[in-house]
Amino acid sequence: MPFIKIAAVALNQTPLDWAGNTARIHSALEQARLEKATLVCLPELCITGYGCEDAFFAPATSLRAWRLLEELLPLTKGMIITLGLPIFHQRALFNASAVVADGKLLGLVAKKNLAGDGLHYEPRWFKPWPDAVADHFITPAGDGVLLGDLVFDIGGIRMGFEICEDAWVAARPGVKLAGRGVDIILNPSASHFAFGKARIRRRFVAEGSRAFGAAYVYSNLLGNEAGRVIYDGQLIIAEKGEVIAESRRFAFGDTQLLTAIIDPTAGRLQQARSASHRPTLPGTSDPGLIRHPFPWPSIIPEGREVFQPDPILDQKEEEFAHAVALGLFDYLRKSKSSGYVVSLSGGADSAAVVCLIRLMYDFAKAELGEDFGRKLPARAFDQFLLTAYQATENSGNITRKAATTLAQALGATHHELDLDQIHQGYLTMISGALGEPLTWEKHDIALQNIQARVRAPGIWMLANLRNALLLTTSNRSEAAVGYATMDGDTAGGLAPVSGIDKAFLRHWLRWLETTGPRIQGTPQPMPALSAINSKQPTAELRPESASQKDEDDLMPYPVLDFIERAAIRDGHSPKGILLLLAANFPAYQEDQLRQWTRRFFSLWSRNQWKRERYAPGFHLDDENLDPKTWCRWPILSGGFEEELKNL
Repeated sequence: MPFIKIAAVALNQTPLDWAGNTARIHSALEQARLEKATLVCLPELCITGYGCEDAFFAPATSLRAWRLLEELLPLTKGMIITLGLPIFHQRALFNASAVVADGKLLGLVAKKNLAGDGLHYEPRWFKPWPDAVADHFITPAGDGVLLGDLVFDIGGIRMGFEICEDAWVAARPGVKLAGRGVDIILNPSASHFAFGKARIRRRFVAEGSRAFGAAYVYSNLLGNEAGRVIYDGQLIIAEKGEVIAESRRFAFGDTQLLTAIIDPTAGRLQQARSASHRPTLPGTSDPGLIRHPFPWPSIIPEGREVFQPDPILDQKEEEFAHAVALGLFDYLRKSKSSGYVVSLSGGADSAAVVCLIRLMYDFAKAELGEDFGRKLPARAFDQFLLTAYQATENSGNITRKAATTLAQALGATHHELDLDQIHQGYLTMISGALGEPLTWEKHDIALQNIQARVRAPGIWMLANLRNALLLTTSNRSEAAVGYATMDGDTAGGLAPVSGIDKAFLRHWLRWLETTGPRIQGTPQPMPALSAINSKQPTAELRPESASQKDEDDLMPYPVLDFIERAAIRDGHSPKGILLLLAANFPAYQEDQLRQWTRRFFSLWSRNQWKRERYAPGFHLDDENLDPKTWCRWPILSGGFEEELKNL
């Protein structure tokens, strides 16, 4: 029985980028050949891109993908490759992986379990393939090939598939694959990033290799593929219940390759010794088994170190820094923009955004070196980031100085814009039209909002002049209660921190000030954040005498974030949440907790229309409020009126 050198591949693909996607697949196969890998697993739907949305329905999409598959066949001489693409069969679309050996297409394995929760919407486009069914697919050229629930016996080595979601369900296909005697399970995935998810993947890959008595190969996408979703590019190879190789995550290159040498005999002996193993004995034939001769090359086994995941990169602070930095990098280059523009208020949210842009720049330059200029124009950082402090009469010197200090420390191009004349012009015009003066006692919200809105035109103009992307700085806590001025501080084309809560954001800024992420092994703190971290968040839209604070307007952010999770993620009623608050925040009186509970549910229900209009943001955890990808809620509703009356 031969030792086999296998490879898992991560690809930074783009939906419908036919030339680019094909070139990256080509490059990955060349890398695999140089590494002398024989079996290569590429990610799910890697030919088209995973995030094609309703473009999957266009007949040209699956047809073009098939043509590209045919063009890639000659590149597989002497190798066994899996390639993901959509297949149109019997008036339905299937998410499939093509198995190619030595330049010949052997068959198409269709995904059985479709991801249809949260940001995934696969059942809209694809149909699940049933167990133990194989059918003849007629290719566009008129040839026939088997499609469905297939196992491949190639040169005496058996392999089967769990495609992404297949491995996350209770009834994993691997159970039946073990009965069919597979030596290797391949998992081509498009598994989005979320905090802590890397540890979960390691567990099910390692456990799959143990329980199913097979080497397990896990591939994934990499980078910001389609706009909102970030893929960390985690590649894993496991054998006998242990991870034997894993790639680094959040790489900035187009491709990443992970190789390992596995011993098929080990899995066979493991199953033979297992009293619980029940082989599937189909009789004279197995309609889902494809046999193909293949001369496996002679591989000399290598010494292997015990794999240990990097505990630091698994920390939430590091994951946040690396994930958003990678998301910003790909969004910038794939949108063909020349840089970013941020209205830097001197507060926590805008500070976090500009620091993430600096980390994007530093991470990418450290990893890519000379290739940085191939991805993005090799320019100084001040050409990538422009910031502006936009003052009205209620802006304070503390925030002005904090914004200037941070912009200078980061190396951004920074402007100070005085908007008082524009602001006063609106006040004069509207008070004249109404025939009465505008006062804080009578017109509080309108007077706050106009200050935020006069900041939008100028910052948009600076972005236009630079051919740059304007970023908005709204966070998830503010989105939950609509604490934002539409067409004011929400102005922008991308909201990179809209998926993260304010409490964690403030914690992360303190961590960044004193510790910071590692760049080439060395922590890189940002001490200039001290001026930001030392003050309480404030919108600075009321007069200084009002001493405005965000938490006075709303509630303490830890309380707000707790209610949001309990209400939206966990579905608790207002009365149930009041009980949870009393148990988790005993320092506050029940009347105060009741007031905050009423405030949250009222503001949540009233402001869904704002969440519908926020700029696209990055998906960072499975508690998202984005109505387009995760948390769908009616714009008009009863607003919990009855529940709040009974509170």
